[in-house]
Amino acid sequence: MATLTVRIPDGKHSRLKALAQHRHISVNKLIEELSTQALAEFDSEVRFHALAASGNIEKGLKLLDKLDAHFSK
Repeated sequence: MATLTVRIPDGKHSRLKALAQHRHISVNKLIEELSTQALAEFDSEVRFHALAASGNIEKGLKLLDKLDAHFSK
């Protein structure tokens, strides 16, 4: 496991500490959870872009047209 030192403004540290206390966890655990969430969002975005780049544009547009027609009723 690695150690990371992060410099943040005092006010932000106080707010993170309050959030951690509200969740009944340590600030360390809170930062770990928030970083896990950020990485999951990033991984999803990268995967989406990779799939979009390998997709068929015409097929995708037809599917979107079909969805528009369905939901505009």
